[in-house]
Amino acid sequence: MTSHPPIWTLSAAEVYDTLGTSAGGLSDTEATQRLQHHGYNELPEPPRRPLWLRFTDQLTHFMALLLWAAGTLAFISHTPELGWAIWTVILINAVFSFWQEFQAEKALAALKNVLPAQVRAYREGTLKMIPARELVPGDVVQLEEGDRISADARLLEVQSLYLDVSVLTGESLPVARHANPVTIERVRPAEVRNLIFAGSSVASGRGQAVVYATGTQTEFGHVAHLTTMVKREPSTLEVQIARIVRLITFIALSVGALVFALTSLLVGMDVKESFVFAIGIIVALVPEGLLPTVTLALAIGVRRMARRNALVRRLSSVETLSATTVICTDKTGTLTKNEMTVKSLWIPSRDRQTREIAVTGVGYDPAGEVQIPPETEASWQVHLLLAGAALCSNAKLIHLTDPSRWQEIGDPTEAALLVAAIKGGLNPEELQGRSPRRREVPFDSRRRMMTVVLDWHLSEIWPNEYPYLSFTKGAPLEVLRHCRSILREGRIEELTEDDRAEITAANDRLSGQGFRVLGVAARKGGDELLEGRSPQLEENLTFVGLTGMLDPPRPEVAGAIALCHRAGIAVTMVTGDYGLTAEAIARSIGLVEGKARVVTGEEMGQLSDAQLRQILHRRNSGLVFARMMPEQKLRLVETYKSLGHIVAVTGDGVNDAPALRAANIGIAMGISGTDVAREAADIVLIDDNFATIVGAIEQGRSIYQNIRKFMTYILASNVPEVVPFLSMVAFKIPPALTIMQILAIDLGTDMIPALALGAERPEAGSMQQPPRSPTQPLLDFWLLARSYLFLGAIEGAIGMLAFMAVWWSHGYSLAELQAITPAILAHRADRATTGLYYQAMTVTLASIVACQVGNVFACRSERVSIFSLGFFSNRLIWPGIVAEWLLILSIIFIPALQKVFATAPLTLTQWAGLLLCPPLLLVAEECRKQWMRRRKKV
Repeated sequence: MTSHPPIWTLSAAEVYDTLGTSAGGLSDTEATQRLQHHGYNELPEPPRRPLWLRFTDQLTHFMALLLWAAGTLAFISHTPELGWAIWTVILINAVFSFWQEFQAEKALAALKNVLPAQVRAYREGTLKMIPARELVPGDVVQLEEGDRISADARLLEVQSLYLDVSVLTGESLPVARHANPVTIERVRPAEVRNLIFAGSSVASGRGQAVVYATGTQTEFGHVAHLTTMVKREPSTLEVQIARIVRLITFIALSVGALVFALTSLLVGMDVKESFVFAIGIIVALVPEGLLPTVTLALAIGVRRMARRNALVRRLSSVETLSATTVICTDKTGTLTKNEMTVKSLWIPSRDRQTREIAVTGVGYDPAGEVQIPPETEASWQVHLLLAGAALCSNAKLIHLTDPSRWQEIGDPTEAALLVAAIKGGLNPEELQGRSPRRREVPFDSRRRMMTVVLDWHLSEIWPNEYPYLSFTKGAPLEVLRHCRSILREGRIEELTEDDRAEITAANDRLSGQGFRVLGVAARKGGDELLEGRSPQLEENLTFVGLTGMLDPPRPEVAGAIALCHRAGIAVTMVTGDYGLTAEAIARSIGLVEGKARVVTGEEMGQLSDAQLRQILHRRNSGLVFARMMPEQKLRLVETYKSLGHIVAVTGDGVNDAPALRAANIGIAMGISGTDVAREAADIVLIDDNFATIVGAIEQGRSIYQNIRKFMTYILASNVPEVVPFLSMVAFKIPPALTIMQILAIDLGTDMIPALALGAERPEAGSMQQPPRSPTQPLLDFWLLARSYLFLGAIEGAIGMLAFMAVWWSHGYSLAELQAITPAILAHRADRATTGLYYQAMTVTLASIVACQVGNVFACRSERVSIFSLGFFSNRLIWPGIVAEWLLILSIIFIPALQKVFATAPLTLTQWAGLLLCPPLLLVAEECRKQWMRRRKKV
């Protein structure tokens, strides 16, 4: 088969000859051979890393490598229990992270529904139902109203065929198709009107076509391939965690090296002992629990998102929403219902009150009315306008019972006209039965009109002395151009220039309000209406009136966009639809305030990168991009990113997929979205609800703050873990903690309370604040200062005070403790001294855990008092506290654990002293918050 000349330039016979087929289709044998040659008619799965490599990614990122090194050092220092514990944490975290993402991808697999399962095709001269995936070039397929198209094909026969191509181009209105050869060779296939494309659907009419491209060779497949060429960038969380790991690694290694030098030079330890204590410092400063806590906190956020109908494909993408500054959203099927609704009628009248008539109701539900002013003679002309528009239509309405709703089949615009007729008290089916159609001239983009000729038997609507009546509907100014008379108050009058100006003004007024306006005209006649050529049929028309309709926005979208604006997030509409329609929808949902800036795809193609950046930089809101191609959407997203924005892109069609993948976070629709869009996205909205994005952003901001909260909590305990080793160097006393005790805090007692902080609900007013700066580090100076220099310092002082209090209570002075330190370090101290040392370390360990009880409440907010938040508003904290004390009690009292962790039972006095630790730290933090609030007011 050859691709030259282009398939659209050939006659029907040449198409059959070129593709080696006939009107009766392929034989089963030939179809099988072609299937083996071309492969199945489906898009291949995007290239993925093997599962085992994706799992190893969880074991080899920088934090994991740091923990591997810490575990290795533990083995070198002859503490295998510590080494195995650290390595176990790495494996558990890797399994958990991998499983979360794997489960999300499995859930996505159930959403694949773009291509139909069965198609009607001729095989062996007989029309058969065959699997869509088995279509091959040369198959002759039959198309009916409502069918989804499975492959690219050349039309050979059509009867008023209109396609919904919104999934491919973003254009919401159906487009006409014909079967005639197109002589222009240099044209984009998507613009050729005798071709149909995979992923689109038949809005109305019938047709027959020959398949010429399947699978990846289709236009659908080409856009899908474009998507795979875009490299996905790491999320902001991944970047931030990488920075934190590098910073903490630098701190840990630097302090560890310093301790090694000091212990070997000043304390007089041998190199091996100094190395062991250096490992202790490194282990103390490395927050081993950070990564699993981040993963678990993200998983909690993911589950919350799932309950709100959002499926998260990448855990880290949830947090990225917290920094989102721009949302580029599609219009069709995302902001709107894709349900045209007639909202206004206009008829010629000398009485201004009866010219424009409102129509109530939304969508395809006929509940509503045409509000004709009482005591007027406009009623019959309104009925004529509605009847003519409904009869000049090929759409159908179906009432579904489960659940009860109305569904259109065919052109949404024509379906809207049927609904308007019903609201006006007419029955479209009865009208069609009483006045059967004798002739149709389909709509085309050149004429921009459609005409039907009817046997007119509806004299109660409009008496007709002729046997036939034609109705023409279309672009108002085109219809008006073909009119010579006007119907006004029951009389046909000559159409004057003043009348034309009045009708044009009415059209401009409705169009300016964002209505899609159609004009309706009529013509009485005899056999000449059946026999005349189309141009003559549509001349000498009588103008009847105008209909104005809108594609209604989703009811929840306006509130969602208002909340985005309050949160400092700019929303930009990016659509393949008409600019006027897009601007109207943008205004109706509050996306545009004041003067709108509408940039068409053609205009954007003429803009340089610098000019586009200038437009985006100057206009933070009120931007509408219309008639956009996939490459232009991709360029728009990349330009926004070049200006430093964090960009979220929403969409449902294959035309959205490249931009979805290039964005910092892509959000696809789960019901109406295509496979390509869902695969390209980070988050899939199961309910196709734009408002769900607002909840996702709020959850993202909450997760970002929660990560800061539990980072503060975890890092604060690192200071009292380091202080014992610094005190050992400074005061030549034994260390107040062992490495295993440090690990018990980091991987044991701290974990569940930290997770409870990760599950905090969003703070009040979180969506009233602007997005955080993309360059703002997750671990900034103030967090480190609060963790290390304030909370950590308090815990370190309390821990060392508790350690020394045990020695003082037994009569040891600092000098006496220094004297027995070499024996303790060399494990040569007597049994009583060793027992006392174990008890002192146990008190230190318990005091740190007790301080962390106060710290978990202190870390629930950086500025808000715990007394405002309430001690019981986060109920997960209390089970966390119980769990950490059960663990510490087990370490203290279970003999086997006593041996591993070097602990000893405490006295009642020591237990009583521990009760003072939580309130001491919490009171200190409340004083700091009060000072911060007063400083902010000043």
